[in-house]
Amino acid sequence: MEYLDFELPIKELQEQYEKACAIGEESDVDVTKTCKQIEKKLIETKKDIYKNLTPWQRVQLSRHPNRPYTMDYINAICGDSFLELHGDRNFKDDKAMVGGLGKIGDQSYMFIGQQKGFNTKTRQYRNFGMANPEGYRKALRLMKSAEKFGVPVVTLIDTPGAFPGIEAEERGQGEAIARNILEMTRLKVPIIVVIIGEGASGGALGIGVGDKVLMLENTWYSVISPESCSSILWRSWEFKEQAAEALKLTAIDMKKQKLIDVIVKEPVGGAHANPEETFTIVASAIKKEYEALKDLSPENLVTQRMDKYSEMGVFKG
Repeated sequence: MEYLDFELPIKELQEQYEKACAIGEESDVDVTKTCKQIEKKLIETKKDIYKNLTPWQRVQLSRHPNRPYTMDYINAICGDSFLELHGDRNFKDDKAMVGGLGKIGDQSYMFIGQQKGFNTKTRQYRNFGMANPEGYRKALRLMKSAEKFGVPVVTLIDTPGAFPGIEAEERGQGEAIARNILEMTRLKVPIIVVIIGEGASGGALGIGVGDKVLMLENTWYSVISPESCSSILWRSWEFKEQAAEALKLTAIDMKKQKLIDVIVKEPVGGAHANPEETFTIVASAIKKEYEALKDLSPENLVTQRMDKYSEMGVFKG
């Protein structure tokens, strides 16, 4: 397990606990009382640290190297029922955008999401979770297939943004994202969006329009990353913590502004501390939201979705 700077007190206590337990196993010394004391302090320290996280610390957690990615969620939730689908039928198969059919219980869903890599090789293969236009066109193709067969759509957002390279612009990055936003507003099946990591800029919005938008508590959702915001406003990345605070990008801020619908609680220590529990929590949240949407007619779904997004940013004096 890797630890972030603010998690170092947890690392120290964890090491103390493991050493004390090892001494007890290797000798006749009874260290049960000591182990229990350290364990109690470890639990208290975890609760104290994760209860008082700053916006920047939540950004750091959303990027934690041990945090589960889109395919981890899909494989854990769907098991062997997942069938990955490839290609945009136009240019190529974008490895940063994954999607396919899978089941939660007896209900089929079309899962779509950005996939990051977990080491240097896979990060390059997945383009660091930054999709090209063909990725968004693949996502749209899968959504349209889901609509055709009456299958609800679940999107999992985890991206530092859409790929900003010149070749992406040449192939119509902006148009591809704008097209997805338009088509998702009028898709005739339920759409459930889950932000599982970074939700940055148009890269997130390209698969982020939904009847219900869920956000794990240690994730962020914003038009720009704190580092980029800092570099624009202060001409330096050193002010990223102030930028994170000013951007109001946490789940609590998003809920307060009515830009998301549900904050999904993570296990103590974050999703990376207990992935299995996180997968169970997310699967339950998806099922719960689908139950509330499944009986709505296509017309009502689209009308409610349009109304929801039309009301965003409206302030009455």
